[in-house]
Amino acid sequence: MAEDESTSTVLVAGTANLLIAVAKLVAGLASGSSAMLSEAAHSVGDTMNQVFLMAALRKSRKAPDPKHPFGYGMERYFWSLLAAVGIFVLGAGFSAYQGIESLLSPSGSEGSPLWAFVVLGLSFLFEGASFGKGVLQLRRNAAEAGAPVVSFLRGEADPALRAVVWEDGAALVGLVLAAAGLGLDTVRGGRTFDGIASLAIAALLIAVAYGLGRQNQQYLIGKAASPRMQSDIASAIHDAEGVDRVLELMTMRLSPEQVLVAARVDLADHLTPEQIEQAADEIDDLVKERFPEVRHLFLDPTPDRDEADAEAPG
Repeated sequence: MAEDESTSTVLVAGTANLLIAVAKLVAGLASGSSAMLSEAAHSVGDTMNQVFLMAALRKSRKAPDPKHPFGYGMERYFWSLLAAVGIFVLGAGFSAYQGIESLLSPSGSEGSPLWAFVVLGLSFLFEGASFGKGVLQLRRNAAEAGAPVVSFLRGEADPALRAVVWEDGAALVGLVLAAAGLGLDTVRGGRTFDGIASLAIAALLIAVAYGLGRQNQQYLIGKAASPRMQSDIASAIHDAEGVDRVLELMTMRLSPEQVLVAARVDLADHLTPEQIEQAADEIDDLVKERFPEVRHLFLDPTPDRDEADAEAPG
């Protein structure tokens, strides 16, 4: 199940981030590298974000109740939004502070960079393993949905999985930036490039936080299913017996596995009230069988007003 796989992916990422954060902090204090301390803050922020994502996965499983008849699936988008805020505040904020402080005090005391390079290398391996697991799940989920990987990541992917992939991808880029800054300062002396690397990491985290926050915000305010899915659902309803035309189709994604559909349809004029009820039941069964994500389908049998006006005597 995709939800269980997302839980496993988040746990792996959280464990890796916690261990890496401790190692980066020790190496940053030993080497005096602001970029390394920025990366430590980045990993601490990512670890806290995994806690948010686990809360999202757990809370979204609650069954519907009278207060929330459509369930709690949108909990995932809310907690994933908080994770994006965490990236911005903890990661980007501290990285920017460290970068500015390093540039304003370029001749500050420095320690040995050896352990920093060792930790950066090990961190790259661990982050790479976590990133690889996330990408594998992403590819499987995209294949099941019949969508390209990039568009699936930007649109229909589980918000917890999306956050892990973006966070780990940003972490790998951040490690490269930190290594470059530390390496240049080791060769040339001073802390200028180390500070620049910290500011670059801050800019990277701001971009990731904005992207994740924007995606989750759109779902929280009622984003529709993908255009492809909407077209397929409309075609399925149109092909059902007794349907002359689909006049309007509206969708809203309640969670990565749940979609709400409301359709206004023009049924054949000869249908009796009993046949209309039967047609509605058949359409409901047909759509939910073809599209398991559709948990709620509301049909509004409505005559085509344009057609009725055209047939009316002048």
